[in-house]
Amino acid sequence: MKTGIAIYLGLDNTFEENIQLIETAAKYGVQRIFTSLHIPETDKSSLKKQISEVLNIAKKNNMEVISDISPATLEILGIEKFNLSAFQFLGIQTLRLDYGYDAEQITKFSHNTKKIRIQLNASTITARLLMELMKLGANFANIDSLHNFYPREGTGISEETLVRKNSLLHKAGIRVGAFIPSQHRRRSPLKAGLPTLEMHRHNDVSLAARHLAAIGIDSIFIGDSLPSIEELETLSQIKENEIEVKAQLLSSDEFTRNLLSHTFTARVDEARDAVRAQESRSLLNGTCIKSANTKVRSYGSITLDNEDYLRYMGELQIIKMPQPADKRVNVVGKVLNNEEFLLNYIIPGKKFSFIFE
Repeated sequence: MKTGIAIYLGLDNTFEENIQLIETAAKYGVQRIFTSLHIPETDKSSLKKQISEVLNIAKKNNMEVISDISPATLEILGIEKFNLSAFQFLGIQTLRLDYGYDAEQITKFSHNTKKIRIQLNASTITARLLMELMKLGANFANIDSLHNFYPREGTGISEETLVRKNSLLHKAGIRVGAFIPSQHRRRSPLKAGLPTLEMHRHNDVSLAARHLAAIGIDSIFIGDSLPSIEELETLSQIKENEIEVKAQLLSSDEFTRNLLSHTFTARVDEARDAVRAQESRSLLNGTCIKSANTKVRSYGSITLDNEDYLRYMGELQIIKMPQPADKRVNVVGKVLNNEEFLLNYIIPGKKFSFIFE
């Protein structure tokens, strides 16, 4: 899972704060920096003064810089005409073509010899544009994509839209990134967060990032101006190809607690009423699970079959259909209510694990 931050020169942060953000993010393994060079509220004089040094700091920390550009960017930077060499000289490795560029131009840029990658706007991508790029012979090995963020409340896209756009891009072999908001310092002028999905606007970094990972996003960026150290650390811990769900632990048994710390795989023969872990019974190693807390199993309950279930002892499930109490089944945990929607992504063959509060 690639991770990223956003730097907005000439906006909220001081020069020193931007440098500190880059260096702190690098310590937590963040590999990418997004910056926009055509935000209307930007202090253009500050941007011009700071851009070279900020990009040099990013280079020293081996971070890829993605610049969101439009034809207006050329005027801001004082570049007379579009010239990849000028962006390469600044230290920008990836150009996100926001608007104003057609399929022929994108195709031409994708074959550049300057080792500059091209990034498409994933939120506005269409099947028609992808077909045109294919017909024109675009170099898809040099193209990836990144969704928009949405500063105004109520304008973020839906999960359905994001999944549909991702499907188009993944079928073409193009990797996809998206934004989540920070709850620490939000970017001006609206300061309402910068998520791709509207449903993430008030979510913490952990839940929003784990949701994007569950959907299949390849790269996650914190869009706001100055994420906290805790948010950067949380982002660095997000796992790719694994659904992580926060839950309440309801067992004090040491063996049970250790067993629940493993990563599991959802069985491919999907049950109607529960997610069944493929590996749990094989982890017993001769340990006997005694009956305990055999209460009603509500939606999101995490259960472990005890010795009374004979050869099923050690069967771990997450309940999808409420079930009555059974003396053979221990309730050892409960998925947090606001995390229950993540169970929809634990499909057959998918890895999953628990984060206990």
